[in-house]
Amino acid sequence: MSPRRTRVVVADDHAGVMKSTCRLLSMECEVVASVADGSALLEAVQRFQPDVIVLDVNLPRVHGLEACRRITQVNPQIKIIMFTAMSEQDVGEQCFAAGASAFVSKLAAGGLLSAINRLRGGY
Repeated sequence: MSPRRTRVVVADDHAGVMKSTCRLLSMECEVVASVADGSALLEAVQRFQPDVIVLDVNLPRVHGLEACRRITQVNPQIKIIMFTAMSEQDVGEQCFAAGASAFVSKLAAGGLLSAINRLRGGY
């Protein structure tokens, strides 16, 4: 029996980024939901109980950092990868303080699968 695919929710308010991110992740993961705002993300987490969330920092309705804080307080087992065009130098400390497990620049999107594999123990 093969291991269960990692269940991922993608949260990004830019439709093109969301579409390409979902396409990339679907090669190795099960993308269970994609949402365009922080409020919808909080609902998707309750509904789908993902293993990993790929989360843009700047989301409408509930900011990405606030969503990260709320999710990790209630569901510490869910790994959150902050995925943003901002540099880690600019917002990395805030992301990790909010509970993020990893930080991947949108300029290096190929690093998403590597980050997920690291967080999920290589599977």
